[in-house]
Amino acid sequence: MSIWYKSFTPSDAQQRSKGTMIQHIGVEFTEVGDTFLRATMPVDDRTVQPFRILHGGASMALAETLGSMAANYVVNPDTHYCVGLDINGNHIRAARSGKVTGTATPLHLGTSTQVWTIEIRDEEDRLICISRLTMAVLALNK
Repeated sequence: MSIWYKSFTPSDAQQRSKGTMIQHIGVEFTEVGDTFLRATMPVDDRTVQPFRILHGGASMALAETLGSMAANYVVNPDTHYCVGLDINGNHIRAARSGKVTGTATPLHLGTSTQVWTIEIRDEEDRLICISRLTMAVLALNK
């Protein structure tokens, strides 16, 4: 059973990201499953820190991008929207090149909050970062 309010594609998510930081750092949405959203991000000049490893802030940007985008596809966009309340991350290992892949899956989908887990892995499927994102579900004031 799908968690999404209505079906969408990676291309739909990519379109919503045009002209934002998401586009600037090279995030590409790659897969929508019944209960997850996945995207990649390059490990390059836009996303590394001075020691030439993936910047922790870039990992958090990917995590929040995935969780926030996913959260907003769960709710009815005519009546609600979601914003981040809290994010944390544990940086497990360094990534030095290639791409990392993030996958957001829900832990809790409530009427006022959502909690998402985002795993970021390297091209060898090694865990780079694990993050938890709490989202507020807010009523759209029209």
